[in-house]
Amino acid sequence: MTVIAWIALLATGLFAGAALFVSLVEHPARLAAGPDVALRQWRPSYKRATRMQAPLAVAGALCSLVLGTFGEGGAPAILSGLFLIAVVPFSLLAIFPTNRQLEEPHRLPSDPSTLELLERWGRLHAVRTGLGLAAFLLLLLG
Repeated sequence: MTVIAWIALLATGLFAGAALFVSLVEHPARLAAGPDVALRQWRPSYKRATRMQAPLAVAGALCSLVLGTFGEGGAPAILSGLFLIAVVPFSLLAIFPTNRQLEEPHRLPSDPSTLELLERWGRLHAVRTGLGLAAFLLLLLG
């Protein structure tokens, strides 16, 4: 296995694992604590997670695409890279509008729309999780 293949697998696996943890553990736990706690926890958590997951998505996608185009990865690696890089525009176009609303300084946890936004964010994040898991499985099986 080449270094580029290891980097692709490691970055993609770390991205998928982190996204899965957020979807199955962290976000449901914050929602269960109520909107006040959920909003206060979501804000710093999302900023920290972005600094970790965005570079992993980009590195995993680029390495997968290189592996598929110039290495032994073939079509599965290219598809993996495409799934993982799709996380970036999906985040920018679909998730960031919700993020901006959740980050508004005047947003009150008691506002019913706050819980709706947090629940929407969870559903949108699940799409990112699915893309990451699909990318990782393609690399493993390819």
